Parts: sequence; structure tokens; C-alpha cells
Amino acid sequence: MQDSYKKKLISLGAEALTDALLELTKTSETALDQVERMVSEPEENIQRFKKELSSIKRSQYYYKWDETEYFARKLGGLLEDLKAGVKDPDTGLELITLFYKADGKIMDQCDDSDGIIGDIFVYCAKELFIEYAKACEDKEKVAGVILKLCKDDSYGVRTGLIDGASQCLPEELIREMIRKFQEAAKYEEDEFSRRHNLTLIESLARQIKDAELYKKTRLESFAERPAAAYIDIARVYFESGDANTALSWIEKIPEGERFRRYESEHLLIDIYKELGYRDKLEKILYDIFRSHHSVETLQELLDVIGDDKRDEVVSSEVMSIISSEKLDLDDAEFLISIDKIYEAEKYIIKRAGQLDGDHYTSLIPLAKTMADAGHMLAASIIYRSLLCSILDRGYSKAYYYAVDYLKRLDRMAVMVLDWKGFEDHETFKQGIYNDHKRKRSFWGSYEDK
Repeated sequence: MQDSYKKKLISLGAEALTDALLELTKTSETALDQVERMVSEPEENIQRFKKELSSIKRSQYYYKWDETEYFARKLGGLLEDLKAGVKDPDTGLELITLFYKADGKIMDQCDDSDGIIGDIFVYCAKELFIEYAKACEDKEKVAGVILKLCKDDSYGVRTGLIDGASQCLPEELIREMIRKFQEAAKYEEDEFSRRHNLTLIESLARQIKDAELYKKTRLESFAERPAAAYIDIARVYFESGDANTALSWIEKIPEGERFRRYESEHLLIDIYKELGYRDKLEKILYDIFRSHHSVETLQELLDVIGDDKRDEVVSSEVMSIISSEKLDLDDAEFLISIDKIYEAEKYIIKRAGQLDGDHYTSLIPLAKTMADAGHMLAASIIYRSLLCSILDRGYSKAYYYAVDYLKRLDRMAVMVLDWKGFEDHETFKQGIYNDHKRKRSFWGSYEDK
């Protein structure tokens, strides 16, 4: 689409495009800024950046939540001015540093509940900072700037600069930064500030693949459950090329611990692959597949044991799912995904009493799939649970959906030839009327529709 537009626009000629762009500037502030940026000299763009940043710092205006998107575009425009104006990396580093130092004024004058403004610093400004820092010849100067900015990070938007240190600094300077953060942490009386310094050391240690330093720092700083620290330490050892030590740290996690389980399991998979532990790799992949049946977990298993085992594995797990008394909507979806629609129908019908209409995000697509495949009894049972959930809660804002479900049930009823012991549609409908006849707005909407 973009290429097609580009060719057609080029064919219009420069004058036509210029007229269209100028017309657009009358109604779009963003377009006006872009035009000014394009026709200005580099120094003019830099001056506009400085002027606008000073204006923002002086401003007393507070951007409410629904205005932050506009404020974010304004800040993004500032950075575009910088890109268009800066030709010398040292100047660029100096100016983007000014932008970071204004974070307090910027964050205090807006409701950034959605994190839009914070992302300007964490992503856009960081990318520009790293670009200038890479090109700067004076790496000690770059290290000093990062050090000062990250030590004072009251709003949590500067720390990302540390995560990019290895992209623009040699290892010896990073180690010098680590030494300074260690000194700061040692004499810091405030616990929050101490932990902040330790977190910065962790990031730098991971970047230079110093797993021993990372381990020492991580154990000193962790405040949450130990499993989190063990996983982080194991990952850094693995990234540093020491899979055996990584495994020893993962094995410290208590059996049955579920905190960050997905992360620890997939790190174990990588470790087993690296060490060539095929038996352990197969076991953990089987365990993951059995605890969460999906096409993805099945394929991860088959990639190791071979696609020729597919029928054997699927047959065994289908039997296991069908024999279980407990309803698991993921299992129902899995049966459908492997073309076991009849088994899925039987699975749902047998466990109809366990359906909970509150789980509508999973049940709605499941009901639609069953209906589209012609399995109207299973679809009806699911829609009944969705309908009853809304009516039982008296959730009037959702009556629109409840009416839709009842209308669907009306249409599907004529296609159900055997209710298999469930109430037929008319009996069910009379029952919900008796239980909810005072919900006049629902019944009124139903009759109108």
C-alpha cells in the first residue's frame, strides 16, 4: 500500500505535493512542525529544540490523562528537531542530556497513568542518546554523563541508559562505573537508593557477562522470594557461556515453586539443549505439554522427539483429557485445534455443570466454533451459561449481549434433535423467565430485537 501511494504521489509532481502539504499545515500542528523542520537550517532546528524545552520547563500547565497523547507528540517533535539539527555527536549528547535533566518538570506536569510520556524517555530519547554516545570519541565523557544521569533517577526513566552502556562504552570504562556504583551503595544510608545502585551494577555486570559479579550483587539486593534471584543468576551464567553453573542455580528453586515458572522452565529447556541432556529435555517438554495442552507446546515437544510420534502423543493425551472429570477450557480448545471436534463436544457436554459464564473471554469463541461446526447442543449449553451469568448478576450494562445470546439460542434450538437429558429450549427459556421476569429492561430489549 505504501509503495503504491509513493509512486502515485511522485507522479503528481513537486508543486502539487507542496500545495497539499501547505494546506495540511493549516489544520495539523504536527504537519506544520514537520514542514518547519524540513525547511530550517540545522542550527534553527537546534534553537527550536532549546526554546521549546525551556518553554516546557517553565510551563505551569497540567496535562490531564486524556491530553497526554498530545503532550507525547509534542515531546516527540522535540526529539525530531534534535535529529534534524545535530551534526556533531558531542552537541547531540549535550542536548539530549538536557532533555533527560528536564524529566522532573515533564513528568510532574502530566497524568502519565498509561506510561506514554515515560516511554518517550525509555525508548525514543534513549535511542537518540545511544546514537550520539556511540559517535562520541571521548568515551570517558560519555561514561560520566551516564553515571550522573542514572545515579539520580527519581522518576525511573533514566535507568535505560545503563542498559545501553555496552553499546557505546568499552569494558574498562564500564568496570570503572561499576566501582563507583559499588562505592555509592556501600555508603548509602537510604535503602531505596542503595538498591538502586545495586540494580545499576547488575545491569552492567550482565552486559559484560561477569556472572560472578552479577551473582554477588543480585544476592545482596534481592528483596522478593529467592526463586526470582536464582532464575536471574542462572540466566546470566547461561548467557556468559556457563550452562553447568546456570543449571546448579535453577536447581536451587524449591520444588513446586510457581513464581516465574514459565521463565524458569524455558531457561531449563535452553540449558538442557546446550548440555545435550536429551532425556531431561524430553521430560520437561512432556511436563509442560501435559500441564498446558496447546498446539505450541505440542510442537515444541515434537521438535525434540520427532514428528513421527505425533499420533502416539496426541492419542494418549486425548484419552487423558477425556478421562479427566475436571473441565479445562484450554483442553477443550486444544481438542478443537487438533481437529477433534466430536471429542470436544462430548468433553463439554459431560462437564456442562462446570461451565462458568463469567469466563466469557474463553467461552464466546468456543461457543462460536462449536456452532459453526454444527454442534448445536454444545454451543447451546455454552451460550446458556453466558446468558445466565449476566442475568444472575443483574449486570444491566451487559443485557445487550444477553439478548444476543438468547436470540442465538432461539435460532439454534430448531437444529438440536436430541437434548441428551438437558432441558429443551422452551423449558429452559421459561425457567429463566420465571427467575428473572422482573428484569424488564432485558425482556423489553429482547422483544424489541
